[in-house]
Amino acid sequence: MTASSTRRTTAARSRLAAAGAIAVAGALLLTGCGDQTQDKNKDSGSASTSSAPLADKLPEDIRSKGTIRVGSDIAYAPVEYKDSSGNIVGLDPDLAAALGKQLGVTFDFQNGTFDALLTGLRSDRYDIAMSAMTDNKNRQEGVDPDTGKKVGEGVDFVDYLTAGVSIYTRKGDTKGITTWDDLCGKKLAVQRGTTSEDLAKQQAEKCPGGKKLSIEAFDDNQQAQTRLRSGGADAVSADFPVAAYAVKTSGGGKDFQIVGEQVEAAPYGIAVSKKETQLRDALQAAMNAIIKNGEYQKILEKWGAQDGAVKESVINGGK
Repeated sequence: MTASSTRRTTAARSRLAAAGAIAVAGALLLTGCGDQTQDKNKDSGSASTSSAPLADKLPEDIRSKGTIRVGSDIAYAPVEYKDSSGNIVGLDPDLAAALGKQLGVTFDFQNGTFDALLTGLRSDRYDIAMSAMTDNKNRQEGVDPDTGKKVGEGVDFVDYLTAGVSIYTRKGDTKGITTWDDLCGKKLAVQRGTTSEDLAKQQAEKCPGGKKLSIEAFDDNQQAQTRLRSGGADAVSADFPVAAYAVKTSGGGKDFQIVGEQVEAAPYGIAVSKKETQLRDALQAAMNAIIKNGEYQKILEKWGAQDGAVKESVINGGK
């Protein structure tokens, strides 16, 4: 999720790569709902530390526990969501499982609202946050994008993908929307704390008098979709992979359509406390290992995200 000091700032919850359209493959599964409790289904498995090639790179306390606690907004299909059986599935859980094999630990995904994930990381509720979170300077420095003031300790990011932001409308009812300027005088639904919300606020300041952009922010993208579907909003903005998935699956592909081009392409990153440099570096080493051995590419292709692939994981590559 690209945009505020917690995702999905501006140039950034853009929660996959700009230019080329990402084919949301048939492998994408059923969308699901999230809640605020720890999910009982911990499906990101791992190898034992004794056989994992990069286990010795982890901090000793995490090696001994054998678990990395992951804060995630598990209602952002296809990046992370629950399928019809309640299992946590998606691009991020699959990548986490692959990282787990390299590090010899299990990634335990725990559900939370997106805009509270970095707070949970700072309070030690989570070891990392992995939730289609855009790496940008505001988040790195702990700055509120609305006020420009420092509101907390920043985080480091282990980057692993590139994504952009899209707008979608009801199918056949675009209200003449093809660009962000066309949103002036319209109602836009977004997920709270994302880059989409940041972009919407910036656009609202540009709109001329008499053509106010009305913004309604929700806890998750599914609520925004419901608002659009019911006619309570003219459009929704979300990360491109999420928008494309909604267009493909909602109403059997009959509910929505993407309008215009992606904007604000930026990296997704795994957020880690600045104090946890050893954990950060271990995650980067594991990500580069799965990029090198081809597992990364296979996972991206499974979820139709190959156009967002990176050749190497870097630390804090967001601008």
